[in-house]
Formats: sequence, C-alpha cells, structure tokens
Amino acid sequence: MKKKSIQFVLITFLFIAQNSFSQELYMPRNIKEAYAKGTRSTDGKPGKNYWQNHGKYAMEIAVDSKTKLVSGTETIVYENNSNDTLRNLVIRFVNNLHKPSAPRSGNVSEDFLSAGLTITSLKINDDVYKEDAKNWGTVGNVKMNKPLLPHSKITINIDWNYPLSKESGREGQIDETTFFVAYSYPRVSVFDDYNGWDRLPHTDRQEFYNDFNDYTFSVKAPKNYVVYATGDLLNPDEVLQPEFSARLKKSYTTDEILHIANEKELKAGIVTKQNEWNVWKFEAKNISDVCFGLSDHYLWDASSVLVDKKTNRRASVQAAYDIKGTDFVNSVKNNQYALDFFSNNWPGVPYPFSKMTAFQGFADMEYPMMCNDSQMGDPVFAQLVQDHEVAHTYFPFYMGINETRYAFMDEGWATTFEYLIGIAEHGKEAADKFYKDFRVKGYINDRSTEEDQPIISMSTQVSGAGYGNNSYGKASLSYLALKDLLGDELFKKSLHAYMDNWNGKHPIPWDYFNSINTASGKNLNWFFNNWFFTNNYIDLSIKSVSNNTVSLENLGGFAIPFDVIITYADNTTETVHQTPAVWQTNQKDAVVALKNKKQIKQVRVDGGIFMDATPGNNTWMAK
Repeated sequence: MKKKSIQFVLITFLFIAQNSFSQELYMPRNIKEAYAKGTRSTDGKPGKNYWQNHGKYAMEIAVDSKTKLVSGTETIVYENNSNDTLRNLVIRFVNNLHKPSAPRSGNVSEDFLSAGLTITSLKINDDVYKEDAKNWGTVGNVKMNKPLLPHSKITINIDWNYPLSKESGREGQIDETTFFVAYSYPRVSVFDDYNGWDRLPHTDRQEFYNDFNDYTFSVKAPKNYVVYATGDLLNPDEVLQPEFSARLKKSYTTDEILHIANEKELKAGIVTKQNEWNVWKFEAKNISDVCFGLSDHYLWDASSVLVDKKTNRRASVQAAYDIKGTDFVNSVKNNQYALDFFSNNWPGVPYPFSKMTAFQGFADMEYPMMCNDSQMGDPVFAQLVQDHEVAHTYFPFYMGINETRYAFMDEGWATTFEYLIGIAEHGKEAADKFYKDFRVKGYINDRSTEEDQPIISMSTQVSGAGYGNNSYGKASLSYLALKDLLGDELFKKSLHAYMDNWNGKHPIPWDYFNSINTASGKNLNWFFNNWFFTNNYIDLSIKSVSNNTVSLENLGGFAIPFDVIITYADNTTETVHQTPAVWQTNQKDAVVALKNKKQIKQVRVDGGIFMDATPGNNTWMAK
C-alpha cells in the first residue's frame, strides 16, 4: 500500500474513532430546552439558573381504627421559585388509585377498591374553593382565582379524609388493628424546569416524584396503638409510659438491640399513655415524603448505629412486626449492618436520615426512613429484600429521582447496592447466584422480544417484562459494567460527584451521564449510548483462536466485561479479564491477545453475572 493511502486510512480511522468517542447522546426537545435555559449544565451540575419549588407542610392526621377512616387538616406554605406564573395548582393524591375509575395495569379485587379522597374544605390564601374531588384521578387540578407569581408564596389549607383499603398493598389495612398509612395526604405535585407541572397519573406501577419539603405532623391514634413514622418523634414522654419512653431514648445511643415493647406488655396495655386518644408528633425536614404505620400488637425492637464517623452521628434502627413475623426478628441487626455498609462502602455516603424502621406489611416497598416488607418465611431472602428497600434511601430519597419517568435511575441503583451488600453478607458465589437467578435470568431468557426497549425509554411507556428489565436488571448491569470499566476508585469518585451535584435536587438521566463524564475525566458517551439508547442484549461468541489471540464477536451488542479462561495443553489455566473498554472502538468485534505462547487446548468466555444469551458458542476446543 502506498504511503499516502496508509496516511488516508489512518486519518479516516482516527476521525471515525474520535467521533464515536465524542458522539452526542439523543436528547428530547424539552430536555434540550432546559440545558439551553441554563437550569442544567453540560458539566453535570445544576445550571446557574436551576430552581425547584418547596413546601412547608403542617398536618394533623387521625386514624379511626373502627371505621378505618384517615382524616387530616393540612396547611401548606408553597413557594414558587421559578420564573413562571402559575395559574393552576396541581394536587396529587396517590391513594385515589383505589377508586374504581383509576388507571391500573391489571385487575384488582373488590377489597382493593374504595371511594378515594373527599375534600371537606379547601382554601388558598383568602379564597375558598368548592372542589369536588370525586372526579379527580391521582392528579387533580385547581384553577386559582389569583395566579401565583414568580418567587412568591401561597398558603393552602385542606381538610380531607379517605378510607383505608381493605386489601393492603403499598398501604392500607395489614390486619384488623394494624395499618400502614402512606400517600396519605393531598400534596402539591412537582413543577419542574423541563416539563412544568407533573400531571402524569400514578398507576400501581409508578412510584415517587416529589419535591423536597419540610414536614411537621401529628398522628392521632387510639389508646394502646404505637405509631411508627418518618421523622423524629418529638413527644415520646406524652405518648409512652415512662419505662417505654426511657427504653426508646436509650436505643438512640447504643448498639445493643432493645425490645422496646414485647407481646405481654402490649397485651397488658401498659405501653402507651392510657388516654382515649394519643397524639404522636413527628418532624422531618428536606425530605420528599412522610408516612407512618400503627398497631396495637406489633412487637417493637430498636437500637442505633454509627453512620458518620467524622461527626459521630448515629441513626435509629427500629422494627415493628407481628409475633409470627419470624423474618423480622433480626431486622434491627440486619439494618444496623446495612446502614453501616451503605454509609462506608457502597455508595459510601453516610446514611442521610435520623432513622430507619422496618414495618411488617405486604408491599416490599421503600419510603423515606421506612420500609414496608412482607413475611416470606426465608430469612436470607427477606434480608436481601430489606437491603434493597433500605438502599433506596439514596435513590430516590437522597437524590430526587423522577421514578415515574425514569425508574431505572433508582431501581437500578438499589439493585446494584443490593448485589454489593449481598457479597459482603453471603459471599460472592451466593450473591452472584441470587443476582443471576432473580435479576438477570428472566431478561436473558426473554431477549430481544418486542417489549425489550432501550433503557432510556420513559417508564410510563413500557410495561410488564419491559418495565422490569429496564428498571432493575439491565440498568443495574450498566452500573456494574461502568464500575468494571472505571475501577472501584474512579467509579466511586464519579458516583460521589453525581450524588454531590444532585443531592436534594431533581436529576434526570443526562445529568447522570454528564456528571460521570466530568468527574471521571473521560468522555463515556459511547458507553452510555451503547447501554441506554439501544436495544442491545448480552451475547458474545468466539469466532476463532489462532496465534495466541482470541477473536470475539459481540452478537448482542452490549459493552460488557468478561473473562477469557484459557486451558493450555499442559492443563495449566489462565484467566484474562477484559473491561468494557475492549468495545470502545468497535462494539461488534474484539481481539484479545494472550501473553502466554503455550499451546492452547480450550478457550472459554465467561461474563459472570453478565449472563450470555447463547452460552453454547462461548467455548472453543482445539481439534
């Protein structure tokens, strides 16, 4: 080949390679507009014009154990920090999901259905509104008499009630005298910089997207009922008998697991103050939601754990469960371990809240400072589920993820942390097996069907296995592939930069991509495009082995890490690890050079938890 031809080929290759490394990621028009307005920045940080709205909620809530009615009086001071004039007030009430007319992804029983929200009084500043919530779905609209101007506030007063559903799921009646009360109050929906009012209806699949607000609230509960809630209990001496208040206070400062109230004490009616009603007062600031559970017979355990070694800050760890809830006997011990692990290992950010309570219910669902988990009869699996729910503390409660649109931004991370803590708890072999069986195998066995859409697809636009694959397994695999690509030190540095940028704010996927690019010092758009914007899957194949090189074809397309395991003619073995960087310049073909020049008997490619769709073509044997 002539010299000029060689130069031309090299220049062409470099041009193609450069453009593939620095390719722009697809971005919807509304997201582009947010970056153009300066509310978000291409360096991954909130832009100079970033804003978000804020509410101060003061609520008095009562639960009638006989009628199963929850009622509340609520005052919201809502602050419009945007440059927009708001003429409508969008109210979200997720529990209207129980109304017969609500949108759902499947069938429900009659016990799931209820009448939904009733508003008995609504006042905005000095104006009284006669709003009939009977026609509301999970999102209602109030046209205000006077617009809310930019950088100004309004005061909203609402009196409301709704019935607890008989069939408990994420909330409702657990048994005749145990209730989990979540999504229990009308709240102002999010008004953000890239979509305006969040009017997407809440279905039985979608989860959180809330502003970070300040809450002071009370729960009026009958005598002998203990209330467990998000936030700090402000008045233990007013609702608990002295001995039990003292036990609770002691639990805040010790590693010892204390039985705050046992079955005998609860049955004897000596735990709470013997008023007909007790008012339990709580406070939580800069948090995206609050919820609570109550029972007259649940056992109550508590302790605490050091979560921030620099400040010596401790977090309370509590558990509330039925006498038959064998999975929950070790909940406090397990969550002490989980909070310590998450604070000091992965993600390695001190647990940000003052408390974590495991409450026995049916949902296997996370809430700020609480998880509502079911009795499974398998303590190991129960611990892994609880680890997953507690991991959600960081995504979406530390980071204000829009789970409704982008569930992979929180479920994928919780699945990743669930796997990483599982290695520490049960060893890598057991953690790998669980992860493959529970998180990957279904996706691999259902590869490239019509429902297998790019991860970036809005979560409201995929359903069934498509939703599950994108939100959990595929997303988690992308994060673990990035960890392998960057190495633990740089990966953690980049993850912390992303979390520091968006703690207490509302990141979207492009903020994650940009944060990682900036913090790592690498343009990883090729990697993000490969994992998030394609319908690739996992399938490698050995094409050939010659001259101590192994040629591979990436049939599925995903940029995964893998091991090349070589068995030589003398029966010695060697393992060569390849990070996803092997696919950077060519995402379809790769050549792995072996340093050892001995005669090869067998070559096997193993992706580990990155399970191959057709493992039959992952082994080569010498003839």
